[in-house]
Amino acid sequence: MTLVRYNAMNSIFKAAISPGELMFLVWRIATNQGSLQPVPKGWQPYFWLICAKSQEIIGPYETCKNWGGYTLLPEWSHSVSPSVAEKSVLKNYQHNLALVFALKEINGDPNLLPNISLGFHIFNSYCDAKMTSKTTLSLLSSQHQFLPNFKCGALNTLIAVIGGLTSQISAHIGTRLSMYKIPQLTYGSFSPVQGNQLLLPSMYQMVPNEAIQYIGVIRLVHHFRWTWIALCAQEDDSGDRFMEVLVPMLSENDICVAFTARLPAQKYVANDGNDFLRHKEFFATYFDNKANVWFVYGEDSSMLSLRIVLLVMPFFSYPPVHKVWIVTCHWDFASVSGQRLWDIETFHGALSIAVHSNQPPGFNRFLQSVSPSWAKGDGFIQDFWEQAFSCALKLSTVQGDNKEMCTGEEKLDSIPVILFEMSMTGHSYNVYNAVYAVAHALHAIYVSTFKHRSMGKWRILEFYNVQPWQLHHFLRSIKFNNTAGDTVCFDENGELNVGFDVTNWVTFPNGSFARVKVGRLDPRAPPGKELTLNDYQIVWHRTFNQVVPLSVCNERCPPGYSKKKKEGEKFCCYDCAPCPEGTISQDEDMVVCMKCPLDQHANNKKNECIPKVFSFLSYKEILGIALALLSIFFSVITALVLGIFIKNQETPIVKANNRSLTYILLISLLLCFLCSLLFIGRPSQVICLLRQTAFGIVFSVALSSVLAKTITVVLAFMATKPGSRIRRWFGNRMATSVVLFCSSIQAGICTLWLSTSPPFHDIDMHSTPGEIILQCNEGSATMFYSVLGYMGLLASASFTVAFFARKLPDSFNEAKFLTFSMLVFCSVWVSFLPTYLSTKGKFMVAVEIFSIMASSAGLLGCIFTPKCYIIVLRPELNTRDQLIRRKLFSLS
Repeated sequence: MTLVRYNAMNSIFKAAISPGELMFLVWRIATNQGSLQPVPKGWQPYFWLICAKSQEIIGPYETCKNWGGYTLLPEWSHSVSPSVAEKSVLKNYQHNLALVFALKEINGDPNLLPNISLGFHIFNSYCDAKMTSKTTLSLLSSQHQFLPNFKCGALNTLIAVIGGLTSQISAHIGTRLSMYKIPQLTYGSFSPVQGNQLLLPSMYQMVPNEAIQYIGVIRLVHHFRWTWIALCAQEDDSGDRFMEVLVPMLSENDICVAFTARLPAQKYVANDGNDFLRHKEFFATYFDNKANVWFVYGEDSSMLSLRIVLLVMPFFSYPPVHKVWIVTCHWDFASVSGQRLWDIETFHGALSIAVHSNQPPGFNRFLQSVSPSWAKGDGFIQDFWEQAFSCALKLSTVQGDNKEMCTGEEKLDSIPVILFEMSMTGHSYNVYNAVYAVAHALHAIYVSTFKHRSMGKWRILEFYNVQPWQLHHFLRSIKFNNTAGDTVCFDENGELNVGFDVTNWVTFPNGSFARVKVGRLDPRAPPGKELTLNDYQIVWHRTFNQVVPLSVCNERCPPGYSKKKKEGEKFCCYDCAPCPEGTISQDEDMVVCMKCPLDQHANNKKNECIPKVFSFLSYKEILGIALALLSIFFSVITALVLGIFIKNQETPIVKANNRSLTYILLISLLLCFLCSLLFIGRPSQVICLLRQTAFGIVFSVALSSVLAKTITVVLAFMATKPGSRIRRWFGNRMATSVVLFCSSIQAGICTLWLSTSPPFHDIDMHSTPGEIILQCNEGSATMFYSVLGYMGLLASASFTVAFFARKLPDSFNEAKFLTFSMLVFCSVWVSFLPTYLSTKGKFMVAVEIFSIMASSAGLLGCIFTPKCYIIVLRPELNTRDQLIRRKLFSLS
């Protein structure tokens, strides 16, 4: 191991580098002082340095521009070939071990393919189209020869192929195998592109359809109410297809894409640093965006590009990137040994739609037994062992290697989890199930071959000559439970009928991490119920303080507000508008406010409907109590006046004003005051029928009495003239006739009203917010205003007659008081109409009660106060002589 050290700004950056590792060193040079220690012989110069002033990356033996007269020449670094880089992904070695472990179990199972052993051969695809095609063709050739389509010499029977890990590799393999109808079981995600549909009949996918992942991500985003997310996809056909499919799906589900970014999908990422420098402001805009959720679609190579960008950013004084990363099942922390020191804290709390995995019994014990000597035919274990433990095996042929020698007793569980995991990963689990699927298909052929036939040796030879295409029928119909207890079967599209796991990546300061299963994505669940999530198990990035992160374009609208679209912005960006009167929004980000039920209304915050209160003029409230007491008070006063007049009925002043009309008027006024009590209290059907009609008839009697009094005054004066014929009309009969006639007209109007459109009990839920008004509906507004109009006609007639009689001699004249009383009456009821029409509910009732009592009190006070004053306080004036000699009412 060689220690490389570079001094910059009085700080020391150290990195352990060994030959055969893929390592990128990036230093920010602030001064021209520094030195590089001598380099071991044979290392190739391929290295970046970042110039201080020009902020550019320079290559081997290049100089910085504007370096202040000084030149700094990087002396060395190294890179690796694609084959070394491919083999350097240590985690992928578990795929090989899962295959071996499955075959070991199958060959030792007496109930599965008895007396038959399965063999295997593992080829490296190198993640390269040409090399993958060449490797695939070599499967179809004789041993140690490259002659596809020819059987030369001994040729092992090829039954099925398991691979590959990526869509690109699977497509290249399938292109060759589909011509021979050889079953291919892909253990990584495969997205068939246009023109590759012909591969599907021979292909079986151990990973469910990719579209299910998209549905899962949408459900996940909806679950946490994220509406503003970023999309990041690898820069190839599959990334283009990802964008074309997912962006419309997000829009349909009310999720906005803040921006999209593309990652290189190439295996060689040496230029990623230069790409970052050329677009560093662009990257800074990305990471500074309000989108806290990034959905990343990419395979290991493109994810490596993202990790390099995140690694380089701090050297340009950019703050750490703390986001919620959502990744698909394509990606894993597939680090080579040189990246074991890379910080993965950025991905703490990431959520992954991962391939479903389980732990077959005995797999961990099997891994503990792995050693360089366990399988001499393993061509991968040397490279794996040397990189995993940073040592050299005895069989290593590398010259000039300064590594320590491996003992061969090293244990896999001592390898950092970032490089190798002891629990079976999702892709390894797919390899394990794929091997078992082929074995069960062969077993089905084995059983069907010997079921109805004799057990001759030629039948066994016939089974050994099974052709690959014969497996398709059995693979499509197999269904079995593996040793981990999971059911394995394919659907009609050749995709494994299983869901995904939702895993939470928890990283630790020592560079290790843990996958925590926090949910399940089941494509067979009802729509909308595909995702099951345990929120309490999720660990978020430390910067979020274990609070569910927000990822929205703007702050959510609180309850009581609704969203209002911003012109020129995406639909996820909006303003918040208060809910209109009578509507509410109980949740955040409501599109429209909802109306409350008729019997409820919105509270002040407009976030809840509360029951409306019943409103009517009650005896329990101050207004109702005051009006009731006032009504009783005037009733008592009227009764006292009536009692005074009855007691003094033989006195001249009582006789002079027609006793019978006076009694009728006082009794009608008493009933008017008592009638106002019908308007107080909870309305009922009987009360609604009585109160307006009773008020109209009683008031008409009172007004008819006043009219009869004024007519009596006029006739009394005219009857005193010599030769007048009016004397015979003068008397009680005439006054009674006037009262009966005028009152009967009002009674007829009320009878017609009750027989056609009677008043009824009604509920008004709209006039007053927050109240249900219990009221009496008048039934017919025409009849109601007819009653009022007729009373107005009587009042006008009384006022007119009294007005013209006001100058008659005082001895006979009561007209002045009648005129003033009618003036008060008319003023009250003229004011009543606009006030009545402009109020609602109990206040409208209160206005009518006040008008009844005010007009009745006006009649009582103006007509009877002077008479009571003489009768009670000045009885000496209540004589016939005084009545003739003096003005009757000149005392005021």
